[in-house]
Amino acid sequence: MQYRVDPRSGNKLSALGFGCMRFPGGLLRIDKEKTEELLLKAVEGGVNYFDTAYIYPGSEEVTGAILEKHSLRERVYIATKLPQSVCRAAKDFDRFFDTQKARLHTSYIDYYHMHSFSDLAQWEKLQSFGIENWLTAKKQSGEIHQIGFSFHGAYGEFVKLVDAYDWDFVQIQYNYVNVNFQAGAAGLRYAATKGLPVFVMEPLLGGKLARLPKAADAILRQILPDSTPAALALRWVWNQPEVTLLLSGMNDLAQLSENLALSEAAFPDSLTEAEKQAIEGIKRVLTKSCKIPCTGCNYCMPCPQQINIPACFEAYNNSYAIGRFAGIAEYMTSIGAASESPHLVSGCVKCGVCESRCPQKIEIRKNLKAVRRRLQFPGTKLALSAARKFMAKKQDN
Repeated sequence: MQYRVDPRSGNKLSALGFGCMRFPGGLLRIDKEKTEELLLKAVEGGVNYFDTAYIYPGSEEVTGAILEKHSLRERVYIATKLPQSVCRAAKDFDRFFDTQKARLHTSYIDYYHMHSFSDLAQWEKLQSFGIENWLTAKKQSGEIHQIGFSFHGAYGEFVKLVDAYDWDFVQIQYNYVNVNFQAGAAGLRYAATKGLPVFVMEPLLGGKLARLPKAADAILRQILPDSTPAALALRWVWNQPEVTLLLSGMNDLAQLSENLALSEAAFPDSLTEAEKQAIEGIKRVLTKSCKIPCTGCNYCMPCPQQINIPACFEAYNNSYAIGRFAGIAEYMTSIGAASESPHLVSGCVKCGVCESRCPQKIEIRKNLKAVRRRLQFPGTKLALSAARKFMAKKQDN
């Protein structure tokens, strides 16, 4: 296992982190025995960073129970997340946090996220509740060691958030397909210039990059017959020195074993020319399916209606290149589906400001309609509102 130093705390973190959202058995019925075996083998293999969240059903409880049973708490770093989207008052901070400590059988959290920011307004809402004073107190008491946020929004909002507080780390979605998606490569570099460790989620795009289309897989087989799609995708992320660690949601022993073996060579700037050639070939195959020639330059932003135009276009393109459900999932994160005011493409008022700025001369208004037809189903806005009310009610009970 290779380790990279968190420049803010000095912690030596395993280059491979364990994402605890997709345990064996699924979200609704975790297989505790298989999960225990996985977590123990992960620690044995050198993994020392485990990432969970309040809203992952059963994840905090199972993770905490396993770590306590085997007296592993002091050997690992635990990351979990405040469900900021359902916080409605200052009292919610302690209510959620105390529950999390109890679930995880711990008196402190090493890396505490503000979960799934999509824009600055979400942080400003927490500020109005007094979050900064609360975080300061928790740091002083030793209950929280490092404070950061995970992000699913536009690059411009990411920059605003990075600059809005003295964060200890950030977490972004990043892989060789999502270079211009959400925070993207530009966000990775911006956070690094601020001295922040950057944790990467979705290095395999929810498993999609581990199961390539036939034409893309054929290129990999031709150039790197001994590699797997997953290995290439992980090595691409590790190749970048700005990345502190990546999270992999490993739910079987084969995945864990492969990733542990790969992590032994998780060095920055170590990608071979053959690997780079394979990635470029795969991307060419995937981009042939792209319908909108958006380069993710962000010149169209900010949209007066706060629609994340480049991310919505990338989600649309990926719905053809990788699969429609993958595109829908990306679209939901692009619009900030979990926020109180998601910005759907149906909110476009056809002002045309974006088109006047676009260097590619893309018919943005026309293409936003195409995104809506493919990725936004009738009743989406009402469904998201109902889901938020349900989650808020569930958290209150």
